[in-house]
Amino acid sequence: MKQAWLWILAGLIALGAAPEPGQAQTGAAGTLVVGLVAEPVNLDPPQVTDLNSNRVSRRIAETLVTFADESTRVEPNLAESWTISRDGLAYTFKLRKGIQFHDGTPLNAEAVKFSIERQFNPDHPFNKLGKYPFAAYFFGNVKAVEVVSDDTVQFVLKEPRASFLSVLAAGAASIVSPTAVRKHGADYALNPVGTGPFRYVSWERGQRVVLERNPNYWKHPVKVERVVFRPIVEDQARLTELLTGSLDLIVGVPPDFVAQLENNPKIGLLKQVGAHVWYLGINNQKKPFDDKRVRQALNFAVNKEAIVRDVLKGTGAVSRGPVLPDTWGADPALKAYPYDPERAKKLLAEAGYPNGFATTLWVPESGSGMQSPVAMSTVIQSNLRAVGVNVTLQTMEWGAFLAKLRSKEQELFALSWMAGAEDPDLVVYPLLHSSQWTPTGPNRALYKNSRLDELLNQARSVTDQSKRAELYREAQRILVDDPPWVFIDHEIQIAAFSRRVQGLKLHPSFDLRVETISLR
Repeated sequence: MKQAWLWILAGLIALGAAPEPGQAQTGAAGTLVVGLVAEPVNLDPPQVTDLNSNRVSRRIAETLVTFADESTRVEPNLAESWTISRDGLAYTFKLRKGIQFHDGTPLNAEAVKFSIERQFNPDHPFNKLGKYPFAAYFFGNVKAVEVVSDDTVQFVLKEPRASFLSVLAAGAASIVSPTAVRKHGADYALNPVGTGPFRYVSWERGQRVVLERNPNYWKHPVKVERVVFRPIVEDQARLTELLTGSLDLIVGVPPDFVAQLENNPKIGLLKQVGAHVWYLGINNQKKPFDDKRVRQALNFAVNKEAIVRDVLKGTGAVSRGPVLPDTWGADPALKAYPYDPERAKKLLAEAGYPNGFATTLWVPESGSGMQSPVAMSTVIQSNLRAVGVNVTLQTMEWGAFLAKLRSKEQELFALSWMAGAEDPDLVVYPLLHSSQWTPTGPNRALYKNSRLDELLNQARSVTDQSKRAELYREAQRILVDDPPWVFIDHEIQIAAFSRRVQGLKLHPSFDLRVETISLR
């Protein structure tokens, strides 16, 4: 079947035989149809852990501050301005006046306090309605959220945090309608209400999520009447639906087809390096992976360059560590682990595994930022077999995969992370600080290093960026010597769209801002 898809696609691309995209099959004029790589999991923003859910939920609910277009510079959003106390402990926000949630509830300081406190305050009446996996990371440092006046709200921190404004730009910090949460309780995720450019209409599991234009949107007129998000897991199927006009826009373009799409006059293509890292996760608490020599051996054994070249067709950059290269927190002196299977064998022998061992690698079929997880994992499996590590791949659906990782039973797992911004605090702390072990946080490798914890704590409490960079450079040197994962690559995000789509811009946070689009 897969070969059949390939032949159909090859024909469509080579002959330019696709119907005019969007003319007949994308529905009524004004309806934008977007193909996602996987099903959204949850539309309650603080419960969202995957990019597909995030891309939808951020159209519905908004944050106090946001990232500027095509940048991770923080700018005003629902808050028109803010001040920070000299000691860095109090952030005071002035809200824009006259904004209403989709259900008519006014946006005010009480709504902000409600939205944030329900996540981290165990005494909040709606704290138990859902799981808030990033609450400890995002808001564990928040002492209180104070209502100063109807349009002024203040966050009081326990200690300074340099990345706090970036935290408030994240989807988990979205402000939602308290009325809707009180009305729907645990079912709020199926009835989300925010102030965003689109209102929620329906969610047909496995088929589509439908949003409609918010006619009262405060920021600017929204030109698209409706947006339909369709999960289509199979890469070839997603691409074929774009070429035949059933979809207007797709993200996660299969690397094998990028070159052909670039030569198709009916299709537009956008590329941008994103704040992303793809890694082979290792359970650091399980034998034999609790020995750093074994983890080092896996890093030497995997041919990252070949994965980027042959599987990803250049749509990624080899990773030297968790921090995005060429950003202020990266260590330019850091080198990626070279492909060296003989050194891997030597390390395995020193660790007491001269004949290798058997293990299991959990792999999602697709998912947020997962690029080509099965193909990439197959190469990893082959590389590890060559040094004596016999890997059994266990492939599973994205939602089931994420749920299973909370069990802590994993040995090896394929996963990625979108930081949303280039600040290393948004990558290294949640993924590798010992306070963030799953299920409290996203440290699914169950990694613990006391010196790293100390450095990360210091780096988030100082405001001088050059001092922060020094601390993160030392942290990265620790992580290369004592690797928690096999570092693979950083994704170059790619979107393909029909020519009737106008005004699309990609964002380094991987947010898909379809509200900027108009349809020709």
